[in-house]
Amino acid sequence: MVCWGNAWLTGQVGLDEAADRVERQAGPQLVAGENGDLLLRAFLADLRVEGMKSLRLALPVAGDPLGLTGPPPFNSAAIEAGQAAIAVLAGRCLGLVPTRDRRGSSYAGVRWSVLEASVNVPDIPSLAEAEHTLTLAMRTATDALLGVEGPAQGHRRVESVDDGLAPGYPARAHRVAALAARLAAVLRVADDRGLTSGQIATRGNALRDLDRAVRRARVAAHHAITELV
Repeated sequence: MVCWGNAWLTGQVGLDEAADRVERQAGPQLVAGENGDLLLRAFLADLRVEGMKSLRLALPVAGDPLGLTGPPPFNSAAIEAGQAAIAVLAGRCLGLVPTRDRRGSSYAGVRWSVLEASVNVPDIPSLAEAEHTLTLAMRTATDALLGVEGPAQGHRRVESVDDGLAPGYPARAHRVAALAARLAAVLRVADDRGLTSGQIATRGNALRDLDRAVRRARVAAHHAITELV
């Protein structure tokens, strides 16, 4: 949602196209409101009228609140969800936290909760810094994992992934996001079966460092379009 929202805010796509692409990827999008749920596109249009400048991405985990600056209720909700968006308006910010919205046997979408967010700017690496860190983490993880010998488990297939970015992002952002998406897919299929406790610890440390670099690369890539305006 963040990348398509920013593409809309910077004039790269229209609101309907942005909302359609988000819904095509994740299903219907609703935003919880005081008087009932709103369609995401209507909510974003209202925020634009209120002066929304950009959307930020947060990909926090416990102990690493990447992209968050408070307050505690928003941080807690975002960490539990593993992700959040921050709408940057004039003089204030709103935090948007997604949850899966399932109704019956066929409806599957996303429902966003809205919380107050701090106006403080999070400590986020530049795209160049994130790319450098991701490359180093990938090499370090590869070296560490090559030293972990376990039983042959075959090769688990990693589904093809795209970078997930919208039009208007610089080529470097697409490259970094594509690598981060590929590595994130690899992390999801990592398997510890058949390894000793020592091997699991070595593998776990390597994968945690790689996950940290992947999350930073994804956040930096999603914010790259706002550096152009």
